[in-house]
Amino acid sequence: MARRAVVAAETADAGLYVVATPLGNLGDISERALSLLRQVDLIAAEDTRHSGRLLHHFGIVTPLFSLHEHNEEQQLATLLERVAQGEAIALISDAGTPLISDPGYRIVREAHRRGLRVIPIPGASAVTTALSVAGIPSDRFLFIGFLPAKGSGRRSELQQLQYERASLIFYESTHRIVECVTDMAAILGPEREVALCRELTKSFETILLTELGSLCARLEREREQRLGEFVLVVRGAAPRREVEAEEALRMATILAQELPLRQAAHLAAKISGYKKNRLYAELLEMRDGE
Repeated sequence: MARRAVVAAETADAGLYVVATPLGNLGDISERALSLLRQVDLIAAEDTRHSGRLLHHFGIVTPLFSLHEHNEEQQLATLLERVAQGEAIALISDAGTPLISDPGYRIVREAHRRGLRVIPIPGASAVTTALSVAGIPSDRFLFIGFLPAKGSGRRSELQQLQYERASLIFYESTHRIVECVTDMAAILGPEREVALCRELTKSFETILLTELGSLCARLEREREQRLGEFVLVVRGAAPRREVEAEEALRMATILAQELPLRQAAHLAAKISGYKKNRLYAELLEMRDGE
Protein backbone atom coordinates (compact mmCIF):
# COMPACT_ATOMS: atom_id res chain seq x y z
CA MET A 1 0.00 0.00 0.00
CA ALA A 2 1.44 3.37 -1.04
CA ARG A 3 2.30 5.70 1.79
CA ARG A 4 0.72 9.12 1.63
CA ALA A 5 2.90 12.11 2.45
CA VAL A 6 1.62 14.18 5.36
CA VAL A 7 2.21 17.92 5.26
CA ALA A 8 2.34 19.46 8.70
CA ALA A 9 0.37 22.64 9.22
CA GLU A 10 2.65 25.67 9.24
CA THR A 11 2.31 28.39 11.82
CA ALA A 12 2.84 31.95 10.65
CA ASP A 13 5.54 33.02 13.07
CA ALA A 14 6.87 36.57 12.98
CA GLY A 15 8.53 37.38 9.68
CA LEU A 16 8.10 38.67 6.14
CA TYR A 17 6.58 35.98 3.93
CA VAL A 18 7.13 36.36 0.17
CA VAL A 19 4.14 34.49 -1.25
CA ALA A 20 3.63 33.44 -4.87
CA THR A 21 0.08 33.67 -6.22
CA PRO A 22 -1.38 32.27 -9.48
CA LEU A 23 -0.60 33.77 -12.89
CA GLY A 24 -4.20 33.29 -13.92
CA ASN A 25 -5.58 29.85 -13.09
CA LEU A 26 -6.58 30.01 -9.42
CA GLY A 27 -6.04 26.27 -9.07
CA ASP A 28 -2.29 26.89 -9.20
CA ILE A 29 -2.11 28.39 -5.73
CA SER A 30 -0.45 26.11 -3.19
CA GLU A 31 -2.02 24.84 0.02
CA ARG A 32 0.89 26.35 1.91
CA ALA A 33 0.25 29.78 0.39
CA LEU A 34 -3.45 29.64 1.32
CA SER A 35 -2.63 28.56 4.85
CA LEU A 36 -0.14 31.39 5.35
CA LEU A 37 -2.39 34.04 3.83
CA ARG A 38 -5.10 33.07 6.32
CA GLN A 39 -2.76 33.19 9.30
CA VAL A 40 -0.64 36.31 8.79
CA ASP A 41 -1.55 39.59 10.44
CA LEU A 42 -1.38 41.63 7.25
CA ILE A 43 -0.99 41.15 3.48
CA ALA A 44 0.99 43.79 1.57
CA ALA A 45 -0.29 43.78 -2.02
CA GLU A 46 0.69 45.68 -5.15
CA ASP A 47 -2.96 46.32 -6.11
CA THR A 48 -5.38 45.74 -3.24
CA ARG A 49 -8.41 45.67 -5.56
CA HIS A 50 -6.88 42.94 -7.73
CA SER A 51 -5.60 40.92 -4.76
CA GLY A 52 -8.88 41.48 -2.92
CA ARG A 53 -10.70 39.45 -5.57
CA LEU A 54 -8.21 36.59 -5.14
CA LEU A 55 -8.60 36.57 -1.37
CA HIS A 56 -12.38 36.81 -1.60
CA HIS A 57 -12.45 33.76 -3.90
CA PHE A 58 -10.70 31.69 -1.22
CA GLY A 59 -12.61 33.21 1.71
CA ILE A 60 -9.52 34.91 3.15
CA VAL A 61 -10.33 37.94 5.32
CA THR A 62 -6.80 38.99 6.33
CA PRO A 63 -6.41 42.80 6.14
CA LEU A 64 -4.77 44.19 2.98
CA PHE A 65 -2.17 46.96 2.80
CA SER A 66 -1.18 48.75 -0.40
CA LEU A 67 2.53 48.47 -1.23
CA HIS A 68 3.63 49.52 -4.71
CA GLU A 69 6.63 51.08 -6.41
CA HIS A 70 5.53 54.62 -5.55
CA ASN A 71 5.15 54.13 -1.80
CA GLU A 72 7.44 51.20 -1.00
CA GLU A 73 10.30 53.28 0.30
CA GLN A 74 8.01 55.33 2.56
CA GLN A 75 6.03 52.38 3.96
CA LEU A 76 8.71 49.76 4.52
CA ALA A 77 9.75 51.17 7.91
CA THR A 78 6.17 50.88 9.21
CA LEU A 79 5.75 47.33 7.96
CA LEU A 80 9.10 46.09 9.22
CA GLU A 81 8.54 47.66 12.62
CA ARG A 82 5.41 45.52 12.90
CA VAL A 83 7.47 42.43 11.99
CA ALA A 84 10.07 43.39 14.61
CA GLN A 85 7.26 43.55 17.20
CA GLY A 86 6.23 39.96 16.42
CA GLU A 87 3.77 40.18 13.55
CA ALA A 88 3.69 38.05 10.40
CA ILE A 89 3.31 39.97 7.13
CA ALA A 90 2.84 38.46 3.66
CA LEU A 91 4.07 40.17 0.52
CA ILE A 92 2.22 39.32 -2.72
CA SER A 93 2.19 40.78 -6.23
CA ASP A 94 -0.63 41.00 -8.75
CA ALA A 95 0.32 37.59 -10.18
CA GLY A 96 3.11 35.07 -9.83
CA THR A 97 6.18 35.37 -7.63
CA PRO A 98 6.80 38.79 -6.04
CA LEU A 99 9.87 40.87 -6.97
CA ILE A 100 10.13 39.46 -10.52
CA SER A 101 9.72 42.74 -12.44
CA ASP A 102 7.57 43.84 -9.50
CA PRO A 103 8.17 46.07 -6.46
CA GLY A 104 9.33 44.56 -3.19
CA TYR A 105 13.10 44.24 -3.23
CA ARG A 106 13.61 47.29 -1.00
CA ILE A 107 11.51 45.90 1.83
CA VAL A 108 13.13 42.45 1.51
CA ARG A 109 16.60 43.99 1.49
CA GLU A 110 15.83 46.12 4.54
CA ALA A 111 14.35 43.13 6.38
CA HIS A 112 17.63 41.27 5.88
CA ARG A 113 19.58 44.32 7.02
CA ARG A 114 17.54 44.45 10.24
CA GLY A 115 18.02 40.75 10.91
CA LEU A 116 14.34 39.89 10.41
CA ARG A 117 13.18 36.57 8.98
CA VAL A 118 12.31 36.48 5.28
CA ILE A 119 10.47 33.30 4.28
CA PRO A 120 9.74 32.28 0.66
CA ILE A 121 6.44 30.57 -0.17
CA PRO A 122 7.22 29.41 -3.73
CA GLY A 123 4.77 28.96 -6.56
CA ALA A 124 3.95 30.19 -10.02
CA SER A 125 6.40 32.37 -11.97
CA ALA A 126 5.86 33.53 -15.55
CA VAL A 127 9.62 33.28 -16.22
CA THR A 128 10.02 29.60 -15.40
CA THR A 129 6.56 28.68 -16.67
CA ALA A 130 7.36 30.09 -20.12
CA LEU A 131 10.84 28.58 -20.18
CA SER A 132 9.48 25.13 -19.33
CA VAL A 133 7.24 25.04 -22.43
CA ALA A 134 9.31 27.12 -24.87
CA GLY A 135 11.31 24.32 -26.47
CA ILE A 136 14.38 26.57 -26.33
CA PRO A 137 17.60 25.70 -24.43
CA SER A 138 17.08 26.27 -20.72
CA ASP A 139 20.49 25.34 -19.31
CA ARG A 140 21.46 29.01 -19.28
CA PHE A 141 19.08 31.95 -19.55
CA LEU A 142 19.04 35.69 -18.94
CA PHE A 143 15.87 37.34 -17.67
CA ILE A 144 15.54 40.85 -19.14
CA GLY A 145 11.97 41.69 -18.13
CA PHE A 146 10.45 44.69 -19.87
CA LEU A 147 12.54 46.48 -22.48
CA PRO A 148 12.44 50.31 -22.55
CA ALA A 149 9.13 51.69 -23.80
CA LYS A 150 10.72 54.11 -26.26
CA GLY A 151 11.94 52.64 -29.53
CA SER A 152 15.44 54.12 -29.35
CA GLY A 153 16.04 52.73 -25.86
CA ARG A 154 14.59 49.36 -26.79
CA ARG A 155 16.78 49.03 -29.88
CA SER A 156 19.88 50.13 -27.98
CA GLU A 157 19.36 47.41 -25.34
CA LEU A 158 18.68 44.76 -27.98
CA GLN A 159 21.93 45.68 -29.74
CA GLN A 160 23.78 45.03 -26.47
CA LEU A 161 22.15 41.59 -26.31
CA GLN A 162 22.78 40.71 -29.97
CA TYR A 163 25.63 38.27 -29.26
CA GLU A 164 24.43 36.98 -25.87
CA ARG A 165 24.55 33.17 -26.03
CA ALA A 166 22.13 32.50 -23.16
CA SER A 167 18.42 32.22 -23.94
CA LEU A 168 16.74 35.60 -23.39
CA ILE A 169 13.43 36.06 -21.56
CA PHE A 170 11.37 39.22 -21.98
CA TYR A 171 8.03 40.49 -20.71
CA GLU A 172 5.90 42.62 -23.01
CA SER A 173 2.46 44.22 -23.08
CA THR A 174 -0.34 44.36 -25.64
CA HIS A 175 0.52 47.95 -26.56
CA ARG A 176 4.11 47.29 -27.62
CA ILE A 177 4.27 43.63 -28.66
CA VAL A 178 4.34 44.32 -32.42
CA GLU A 179 7.00 47.05 -32.17
CA CYS A 180 9.06 44.92 -29.78
CA VAL A 181 9.08 41.81 -32.00
CA THR A 182 9.76 43.93 -35.09
CA ASP A 183 12.85 45.44 -33.42
CA MET A 184 13.98 41.99 -32.26
CA ALA A 185 13.76 40.62 -35.80
CA ALA A 186 15.69 43.59 -37.20
CA ILE A 187 18.50 43.45 -34.62
CA LEU A 188 18.71 39.81 -33.49
CA GLY A 189 17.84 38.44 -36.92
CA PRO A 190 14.54 37.27 -38.49
CA GLU A 191 15.71 33.63 -38.36
CA ARG A 192 16.31 33.65 -34.58
CA GLU A 193 14.03 31.21 -32.75
CA VAL A 194 11.45 32.62 -30.37
CA ALA A 195 8.68 31.16 -28.22
CA LEU A 196 5.72 33.47 -27.74
CA CYS A 197 3.86 32.63 -24.53
CA ARG A 198 0.63 34.61 -24.26
CA GLU A 199 -1.85 34.69 -21.37
CA LEU A 200 -0.14 31.84 -19.53
CA THR A 201 -2.56 29.58 -17.58
CA LYS A 202 -5.54 31.68 -18.70
CA SER A 203 -8.42 30.87 -21.06
CA PHE A 204 -6.75 32.16 -24.22
CA GLU A 205 -3.28 30.79 -23.51
CA THR A 206 -1.06 30.59 -26.62
CA ILE A 207 2.37 28.97 -26.84
CA LEU A 208 4.00 29.31 -30.23
CA LEU A 209 7.54 28.27 -31.22
CA THR A 210 8.63 29.98 -34.42
CA GLU A 211 11.18 32.48 -35.77
CA LEU A 212 11.17 36.23 -35.14
CA GLY A 213 10.48 37.08 -38.80
CA SER A 214 7.54 34.68 -38.97
CA LEU A 215 6.21 35.94 -35.64
CA CYS A 216 6.19 39.53 -36.96
CA ALA A 217 4.03 38.46 -39.89
CA ARG A 218 1.67 36.48 -37.69
CA LEU A 219 1.15 39.32 -35.22
CA GLU A 220 0.37 41.67 -38.11
CA ARG A 221 -2.03 39.14 -39.58
CA GLU A 222 -3.85 37.93 -36.45
CA ARG A 223 -5.10 40.72 -34.20
CA GLU A 224 -6.15 38.36 -31.40
CA GLN A 225 -2.52 37.27 -30.98
CA ARG A 226 -1.62 40.84 -30.04
CA LEU A 227 -3.89 40.86 -26.98
CA GLY A 228 -2.91 39.94 -23.44
CA GLU A 229 0.28 39.60 -21.41
CA PHE A 230 3.35 38.16 -23.09
CA VAL A 231 6.53 36.31 -22.22
CA LEU A 232 9.01 36.00 -25.10
CA VAL A 233 11.76 33.38 -24.88
CA VAL A 234 14.41 34.04 -27.54
CA ARG A 235 17.15 31.56 -28.38
CA GLY A 236 20.63 32.80 -27.60
CA ALA A 237 23.08 33.80 -30.33
CA ALA A 238 25.31 31.26 -32.02
CA PRO A 239 28.96 31.40 -30.92
CA ARG A 240 30.68 34.45 -32.41
CA ARG A 241 33.09 32.24 -34.33
CA GLU A 242 30.19 30.58 -36.13
CA VAL A 243 28.70 33.98 -36.97
CA GLU A 244 32.07 35.19 -38.26
CA ALA A 245 32.48 32.01 -40.35
CA GLU A 246 29.07 32.53 -41.96
CA GLU A 247 29.91 36.14 -42.79
CA ALA A 248 33.32 35.18 -44.20
CA LEU A 249 31.80 32.47 -46.41
CA ARG A 250 29.10 34.86 -47.62
CA MET A 251 31.80 37.36 -48.55
CA ALA A 252 33.88 34.69 -50.31
CA THR A 253 30.83 33.49 -52.24
CA ILE A 254 30.16 37.00 -53.55
CA LEU A 255 33.80 37.50 -54.52
CA ALA A 256 33.85 34.11 -56.27
CA GLN A 257 31.25 35.39 -58.73
CA GLU A 258 33.94 37.68 -60.19
CA LEU A 259 37.24 36.03 -59.20
CA PRO A 260 38.88 32.59 -59.22
CA LEU A 261 37.98 30.58 -56.12
CA ARG A 262 41.47 30.65 -54.61
CA GLN A 263 41.72 34.42 -54.99
CA ALA A 264 38.20 34.93 -53.61
CA ALA A 265 39.06 32.81 -50.57
CA HIS A 266 42.34 34.72 -50.09
CA LEU A 267 40.65 38.15 -50.15
CA ALA A 268 37.75 37.07 -47.90
CA ALA A 269 40.21 35.61 -45.38
CA LYS A 270 42.30 38.77 -45.44
CA ILE A 271 39.25 40.94 -44.73
CA SER A 272 37.56 38.69 -42.17
CA GLY A 273 40.51 37.04 -40.46
CA TYR A 274 38.96 33.62 -41.09
CA LYS A 275 41.05 30.69 -42.37
CA LYS A 276 41.80 30.87 -46.09
CA ASN A 277 42.06 27.11 -46.60
CA ARG A 278 38.71 26.51 -44.91
CA LEU A 279 37.01 29.11 -47.11
CA TYR A 280 38.59 27.65 -50.24
CA ALA A 281 37.41 24.15 -49.29
CA GLU A 282 33.89 25.47 -48.69
CA LEU A 283 33.86 27.22 -52.08
CA LEU A 284 35.05 24.07 -53.83
CA GLU A 285 32.36 22.02 -52.14
CA MET A 286 29.70 24.52 -53.15
CA ARG A 287 30.93 24.52 -56.76
CA ASP A 288 31.09 20.73 -56.98
CA GLY A 289 27.61 20.47 -55.50
CA GLU A 290 26.08 22.55 -58.28
